[in-house]
Amino acid sequence: MFEQLGLIGCGLMGGSFALALKRAGLVKRVVGYSKSPSTTERARLMGVIDVEAPSALLAVSGADIVLLAVPVAATEATFKAIRHLVTPDMLIMDVGSTKRDVVDAARRVLRDQVGCFVPAHPVAGREVAGVENSDPDLYSGRQVILTPIERTRTVQLQQAMDVWTAIGCHVTQMSPESHDAAFAAVSHLPHLLAFALMNAIKGQAQGDQFLSLAGPGFRDFTRIAASEPNIWRDILLANREELLTQSRIFQRALQALEQTIAGGNAQALESLIGQASHTRSHWRVSNHKPHK
Repeated sequence: MFEQLGLIGCGLMGGSFALALKRAGLVKRVVGYSKSPSTTERARLMGVIDVEAPSALLAVSGADIVLLAVPVAATEATFKAIRHLVTPDMLIMDVGSTKRDVVDAARRVLRDQVGCFVPAHPVAGREVAGVENSDPDLYSGRQVILTPIERTRTVQLQQAMDVWTAIGCHVTQMSPESHDAAFAAVSHLPHLLAFALMNAIKGQAQGDQFLSLAGPGFRDFTRIAASEPNIWRDILLANREELLTQSRIFQRALQALEQTIAGGNAQALESLIGQASHTRSHWRVSNHKPHK
């Protein structure tokens, strides 16, 4: 059990983590801070946190576990705000969807204390943000990717694995570089495509009419286009190199389909569709066992 969670960012991700730890009996007290005082107050009134902190630094004071649940672009500034109270025994984690930029920020700012930091990416979330949507079951059954670096301490890494496992997650590990390459393909690119499709349709003179005729398939395909703009702005920019690589690969696949359609080659078109259909029908969300 942890004595105190210092929660920096009392939104959906941070609030859900705090509620999950409380329900599992893993923490005695939660001290929270958000940029918006009204958010922090709402978190306290909801029972997500026990104490409101006036700053990120004071949220960390006395904590033995710290979670940074802030946009990835705010990670370095947050590290700078708390570094003077980081102790060797503290476990610090984040929930960012990109990892190389977060790790680089940790190295620059935490320096000798960077071993306390275990970069984490829980593969969970919703299109709705805000502490009012916090849910202790948000992480249950979900994957959490840990991306330790060479200086990550063994004790903190084990603690991180244990705490995520205790709230129902399937924990796995990979390098920050491998993480960002993989999630550019299976998360960041799909969001980019959903944003582009909605804008492409809306930008047409008959766009609203087209949208009024859309059915469940379109709804499912574009669900993630309703994601929080500022969060996804930061993610797409932070992982731009890997994302643009995946975008070019996608464009080649799209062009192959376009050329087949333009040429009227029914057999080749069916083959390409069949390849995609087979891959999708045999794909299952992975439930990785925790690494020990």
